[in-house]
Formats: sequence, structure tokens, C-alpha cells
Amino acid sequence: MIIPPYLKSGDTIAIAAPARKISQEELAPAVAMLEKAGFNIYYDNRLFAQHHQFAGDETVRAAYIQDLLDNPEVKAIWCARGGYGSARIIDRLDFSFFCQHPKWICGYSDVTVFHNHIHRNFNIATLHTTMPISVKEGMYDTPATQTFIAALKGEPLSYELPLHPLNRLGNVTAPVVGGNLSMLYSLLGSPSDLNTDGKILFIEDLDEYLYHIDRMMTNLERNGKLSKLAGLIVGHLSDMHDNTIPYGKNAEEIVAEHCEGYNFPVFFNFPAGHLSDNRAIRLGLPMSIEIENNVVITEN
Repeated sequence: MIIPPYLKSGDTIAIAAPARKISQEELAPAVAMLEKAGFNIYYDNRLFAQHHQFAGDETVRAAYIQDLLDNPEVKAIWCARGGYGSARIIDRLDFSFFCQHPKWICGYSDVTVFHNHIHRNFNIATLHTTMPISVKEGMYDTPATQTFIAALKGEPLSYELPLHPLNRLGNVTAPVVGGNLSMLYSLLGSPSDLNTDGKILFIEDLDEYLYHIDRMMTNLERNGKLSKLAGLIVGHLSDMHDNTIPYGKNAEEIVAEHCEGYNFPVFFNFPAGHLSDNRAIRLGLPMSIEIENNVVITEN
């Protein structure tokens, strides 16, 4: 796995919007946070383009991100928000300069498209992190922002977490990949599909029906994404819905059921995903999980 250069004070972080639109007012707290951390911030007016729910049409969004990928002064690209839209532009992008001069691609949710596409095709590490839309005025030192900055700077990440009743005990060290479950599901069979063999898979999701969680996990399993896993980390499965006739299991129980035929360690309720405590994960790099009396997860 190729690791982009870690950042230092004075480096430039660009902000992009590959999916849903964002306003300058919504962006302001995140800009203040980055400046407080000692970074330079780059964006231009194309960031605030609007086309229905999108941050400009596909041509505008792709051209802007292409410029950021090709800009040697930009050391990281932080995606402003998720929503939907990254899959509509990923095949328009030329990653030639990016492969020669890697930089950190940062975000979560819909940004899973970039994480998976870059891992599968270019073997370059990326950052699963909070995004500017989640940074609120004056709240610059949260675990989400602290671990984001630490990850960008190359500092070790270590999380000591409580046990969950559905955890499966065990120890493993392997590269961690993944992201939003719905996006992983939607990318199956595409040029951005993810190879999970010998890896720790991380998943999270928001606002899904419980039977959708089962359908997505079933499809991952049928596509062989679980059969050779080294481990599974389940982030927050937030704001789930049920039908009038109950499904009969909650989201975590559905995921646990799909792991029953395998022996890899499983950890539930990792603090990442669609919640304020969205801690950073360096996707593509080795992660160590120790699930015993408590849980210790480290990335070096």
C-alpha cells in the first residue's frame, strides 16, 4: 500500500464537493478549524456551484476535482459532505498525476466511492474521516477533528473501547478497508469494487430499512466479500427503520448473523460513521484489533 506524504504545518488542504452542494456559510467552521491547526486552505467558487441537489453538474464537479488532483501544492483533498454523486464522476477522473504524487483523500459516506476506487486500482491509502459539514462553530477539538488532524500528520491512532455483547473475541492485524455499507453494495461488480481478501472490513450506515441491511449483507456474502476476511469492524448503524411487520432483528444482529459461518473477530459499535463522534481510520493501512476483556484498536 502506497502512503501519501503526511502533512505538516503550512501545508495546503483543498476542499471539494463531489456530491451534494454546500454553502460558504456551512463551510466556515471547518475552514476556521483547519486554520487553527496550522494549515492553508484552498478552494475556488466552483465549490459552491449548484445543480439541483448536486454541487454543480458532473462536468463542473469532475473538472474541479481533477484540478485538485493535479495541483502539486495540494497535499490533501477533504470532501465537504456526502449525499450522493461521487459514483457519477469517478470514471471521468484521470488519476495519473495523483498516482505519481499521492495525496490524502478524506471523507466518509458517499466518499466511499473514492476510497474503494483508489484502493482497488492504485493501491494508495486514504482517510475515512469527518467532513466539513459536520464541523460546528467553536467545536474544533472534538475526537472527530482531533483524530482527523492526527491522521493527516501521521500520528499513531489508538482506540480503547468497551465490549459489545455481539463481539467475537480474537486478535488480528491486517489492512483495513471499507466504508459505507450502501456504497460498498452499490459498487459490487464495478471497476471500484473492493477486494476484501485477508483484510479487515469496516462498515457503517444510516437511515436504512432493516431488510435493506440484510439484503446488502447477503449480497456481500454471495460475492465472497466475507469468506476470506481477517476481521470485521462495525461502526454506527444509525437511524434504522422497520416495516409494519417487524423484521425481528436489529441491524447489529443482522450483521452478526451473516458472520456466523466464519471465524474472524468482529467488533461492534466502533465510533465512526454518521454521528458526531466520527473518528479517523487510515483505510488501506494495517490495523490491529485485540478483542478480549476490552477492545484495543490501533493504527501506526
